[in-house]
Amino acid sequence: MGAEVSDLEAGRWTIDPVHSEITFTIRHLMTTVRGTFPDFGGEVEIGEDPIDSRARAEIQMASIDTRNADRDEHVRSPDFLDVARHPVMTFTATSVERATVGRRARSPRYHLDGELTIRDVTRPVRLLTEFHGVGPDPWGGTRAGFTATAAISRRDFGIEFNVPLQGDKVMLGDEVTIALEIQAVRASEGAPDDVPADASADARA
Repeated sequence: MGAEVSDLEAGRWTIDPVHSEITFTIRHLMTTVRGTFPDFGGEVEIGEDPIDSRARAEIQMASIDTRNADRDEHVRSPDFLDVARHPVMTFTATSVERATVGRRARSPRYHLDGELTIRDVTRPVRLLTEFHGVGPDPWGGTRAGFTATAAISRRDFGIEFNVPLQGDKVMLGDEVTIALEIQAVRASEGAPDDVPADASADARA
């Protein structure tokens, strides 16, 4: 049998940012630009019934990295993210249900519905989430793995900057595709973190 979300122990699980990743893509002219937000954190609260679970994440907007310093500075400006006034992006999950798509996927899939806040604008977002299992790590902790994807409209969050091109074309697309690779660590009862202080550094390779 494959992994099932019912394998998760109820309680608090903390996202490990060293072994997790938040990436995004957007159309630029006729190709795609990719970027990451390396500075983020969050928690997952698994319910006795995992379908009743909740999650929350915070992403530091200024950490954006598209592999071009000039472009990153522009994206941080009021034209886009306006990080001086809106430094944090948040996601709060409100419900979980088994997905009716991807039945042939190797891992169980779920819809994670929640609210995404960017530039003080909050919109509903649905993440298609895969659960990849749970098991021990080398430091005595227990970890769970997830991937998730979603697509949002940047205009929905008031990000409308663009450059007109010939005819009715524009430089940037509206749709932003988001992808998450998440490792979450089971929090020890009565302890703030399950991972030793040097564990993440030792495991970067």
